Amino acid sequence: MQRSQRWWTVWTVCVLVLLYIPLVSVILASLANTRYLRFPHRIWTIEPYREALGLSQTYDLQMTSLKIALCVAVVSVLIAIPGALAFARYDWRGRKFYQRFLLLPVFFPQSVLGLAALVSLSAMGFDLSWRTAVFTHAVWIVPIVTLIVSIQVYGLDRAQEEAAFDLGASRLQTFFRVTFPQILPGLSSGALFAFLLSWSNLPLSAYTTGVDTTLPEWLYSRMSTNFAPMVPAVAVLSILASIVFVLVWQAGRVVVNGVMERRKQLE
Repeated sequence: MQRSQRWWTVWTVCVLVLLYIPLVSVILASLANTRYLRFPHRIWTIEPYREALGLSQTYDLQMTSLKIALCVAVVSVLIAIPGALAFARYDWRGRKFYQRFLLLPVFFPQSVLGLAALVSLSAMGFDLSWRTAVFTHAVWIVPIVTLIVSIQVYGLDRAQEEAAFDLGASRLQTFFRVTFPQILPGLSSGALFAFLLSWSNLPLSAYTTGVDTTLPEWLYSRMSTNFAPMVPAVAVLSILASIVFVLVWQAGRVVVNGVMERRKQLE
């Protein structure tokens, strides 16, 4: 048994190493002072980071990606709440078709989905901007968030809801006082997942952002046509921003969970 666990540990470490080697290569590339990547570097420098932090476009790109990701996270959660309840809780005519239809956008190639959104939005006369990117991202991400929340809904204790009904609570009161606290962990995970998927999305953004360039689009274009050490430096700063956001999000979850537990004890 111990030998088996040891092999699983080695396997897990190998997988993690393979996953994070590309990130290490990006960090190494950002510490060079030459346009053409060679390793080991003849000169190690942090000048690309000074250049990236001094470039106003860096902040504009980050803000555009941040606006899209935050809006997608909020929209996805708001749509996923009733969608997950309909998916996992209630039995109604057409439920099987709804469950299968909900998964369709996930299986479409993102480039095809982005092209379809571009053609449709242009035909309807919409000007492409970060707002149209929010809509397109949501089409692909909402089903994923709905499935995440549905997993939490499947584990709900219906006896608590029935007890609330017996005590005279309305459906709305039961939802906010009983159901919502139980699915909150799933909502939090789904929102974080939606944010990260939207933040790093390139295929959908490339078709639907118009003049509002996101960070993944800028990184791709610069890597393809005009590479400089500043480009991986901007990518590293983006990774750090994502890590900070996740840490802040997790800290917020801990605080909210603590407040809710204290509230339950007081009640």
